[in-house]
Amino acid sequence: MSIYFENVSKAFGTKKVLDDVSFEVKTGEILFILGKSGMGKSVTLKNIVGLLKPDQGRISVDGTFIEQMSEESLYEIRKICGMVFQHPALLDSISIFKNVAFGLDQKKTSKEAIQARVEECLTLVNLDPSIGKRRPSQISYGMQKRVSLARTLAPQPRYLLFDEPTTGLDPITTNTINELILEFSRKLKVTSLVVSHDMGCALRIADRILVLDQGKVLAVGTVDEIKQSTHPLIQDFLKEAI
Repeated sequence: MSIYFENVSKAFGTKKVLDDVSFEVKTGEILFILGKSGMGKSVTLKNIVGLLKPDQGRISVDGTFIEQMSEESLYEIRKICGMVFQHPALLDSISIFKNVAFGLDQKKTSKEAIQARVEECLTLVNLDPSIGKRRPSQISYGMQKRVSLARTLAPQPRYLLFDEPTTGLDPITTNTINELILEFSRKLKVTSLVVSHDMGCALRIADRILVLDQGKVLAVGTVDEIKQSTHPLIQDFLKEAI
């Protein structure tokens, strides 16, 4: 049970964002995808859940090839692949409770079960369940990020896909989010794929790091293996992490 990219290419006009990219996300691991802005990191995540489709190559999630699926079939993939976007993207017109419950099947789940699951997920991200009565605009940006994590966890996805999860956060909140990603991956036994430009975060919590540059896989390996790389770009990332 894992995610595979096999010779995947994706272009927008004349700009090739992914160029013959191949890699595997191993079950239960935390894989960081690092690279400078515009190097295809977020495009990689969007291809996994079918928001974009590759021009060439194949992508499989648990043995199912994404590029061959209908929009209706992709709904099932999106249930097992929880996407955490760069910004919280909460609905301010409804309560935090309803935001977290948004992805749950309201028809097949009792009100009591929904209540219990929302409270459980808010607790998992270190928020008091009583916050559920408030609106997103009434809490800090860092807390909104944690609510968005709780919303993603609620349907019990098998994979967590993080798109720049610590962008715009102060160092303390950044550490909190990183610790939560590590805790979710280990405690809930989910597989995490984290898109980032922050080598420091990757060095602290990643099992493996993949570096994208000019649409290609520049390097992939364990933290120790990446630290030993002599490539100038990776060396620049490592210097920033010190």
